[in-house]
Amino acid sequence: MHLSVVVPTLNGRDRLAAGLDALAEAAPDAEVVVVNGPSADGTTGMVRDRDDVDVLVEISDRTLNVARNAGIRAASGDAIAFLRYDFAVEERWLDGVTDGLEEAAAVTGPSHRTLRAGMTTETLERRTICGRDVTYFNGGNVAFRRDALEELDGFDEYLLTGGARDVAHRLAGAGEAVTWRPEMSVRTEYEADGGVKERDWGWKYRALGYRLAKNYGFRPTVARRTLRHARTDAFSAARDVVRGDATPTGWFGTGRDVVGGMATGISDGLVARARDRSTARNPHGCSKRTDRAVATYDWR
Repeated sequence: MHLSVVVPTLNGRDRLAAGLDALAEAAPDAEVVVVNGPSADGTTGMVRDRDDVDVLVEISDRTLNVARNAGIRAASGDAIAFLRYDFAVEERWLDGVTDGLEEAAAVTGPSHRTLRAGMTTETLERRTICGRDVTYFNGGNVAFRRDALEELDGFDEYLLTGGARDVAHRLAGAGEAVTWRPEMSVRTEYEADGGVKERDWGWKYRALGYRLAKNYGFRPTVARRTLRHARTDAFSAARDVVRGDATPTGWFGTGRDVVGGMATGISDGLVARARDRSTARNPHGCSKRTDRAVATYDWR
């Protein structure tokens, strides 16, 4: 197996450097493709000075799925892994990738996050939707057989968020399995100066409505799942208002964003479903654009 590892990054020079160090130690023979968004922190110079990166792709788009697809285009391996720039692979990560891809189209593993109060670890998540068994994965720690990824035409560039979950739905629709390997583990540290990122509620529900409508059509299950998510978040936001952590005006504004995002996402998802009736369900995929890379540095 010839493995390519795609690492999308944006303004993450120092953490990217640490992640590349760990990757070089754990998988020294892997082809490494770094896809750099319009970073302004010296990432390009740092990567170009390293001798363990095979390809650097510079893109002008900040969208993660565009970066992932640019990495697929640049990679030459018959297996392609995706790592978040601030994830450091652990010692047996490569064993997990190799063993997992022998039995399934995709493999994932745990992500260990060191926080102020300790450490949290992701576990396997599965759901049954419209009779389809879907295995979700962390898009920052997953590997695919290339043929399966090409069958899906990569990631859906319409989505600003939720691209990995969309691929999980489409893999299940194509009859492909996702397996879990505990040894395919990565770790990341708590970022003390990172702060709390404000959630874009409109895009969360736009992405949710889009991927459910695109992959399953407008069924009662789609409406129920979307409304159940909205109800849970509405109760959570209402508790913030009661505690004084949010204002009633903010709560109503969030509700407006949720409803608008949900309606737009479902509408766009149904249009996307009509445009691509194949099992790929990806009218905005890897093959649909050719202008992702602004510059490519290839040292292979």
